[in-house]
Amino acid sequence: MNLRALIRQGEGEQLEFKKKTTHPTRIARTLSSLANTRGGRVLVGVDDGRVVGVRDAEEEMYQLREAAQHYIEPPLELSFTEIEEEAGSVIVVTVPESRHKPHRAQVAPGEWRSYVRVRDESVLASSLTEKLLERQQPAARLEKIPLSKDELRTLDYLRTHPRLTVPDCARLLNISRRRAYRLLIKLTLHGYTRYHDRQQQEAFYTL
Repeated sequence: MNLRALIRQGEGEQLEFKKKTTHPTRIARTLSSLANTRGGRVLVGVDDGRVVGVRDAEEEMYQLREAAQHYIEPPLELSFTEIEEEAGSVIVVTVPESRHKPHRAQVAPGEWRSYVRVRDESVLASSLTEKLLERQQPAARLEKIPLSKDELRTLDYLRTHPRLTVPDCARLLNISRRRAYRLLIKLTLHGYTRYHDRQQQEAFYTL
């Protein structure tokens, strides 16, 4: 495995860098989002594209296993590759795309949430997104697919406008907000649009 080539790719839909595993609940969100989307890798011991290494590789892998088995439902099976560098060990955590979606991560005692991977972020999934995930088969999503007239019109709009919200999309296409939301989530899961969720601001979509 070429670690340097992986790092040069930069963080994205299937790759995330972590300086270390601070707590199972925090890494569980990333692991579950990868499993719910296309799968991918987490490089532990890499910070902002630099190899910093980890002090105790066994402890890191223990925390990752704990997250996958006890903080994600249903649990995940991970595989690990330890690469020794001058700065310390880097752990390459491989998360396969799951056949048992959606996976939910524990964010607080008794509170479980689903996440999906959108570009380089783990994004909280709504109940509608969870239903879409339940119907998906691995690798069937995110391949470019034939688009409907409404979907093409939405993409045409975004080529000349900086952003689009669900209410804007509903008005543009003269459809319900529920249908507009499903359309935008579909475009996002297939890689056509990007989802943005900011505090104190309505969520929106861009190309």
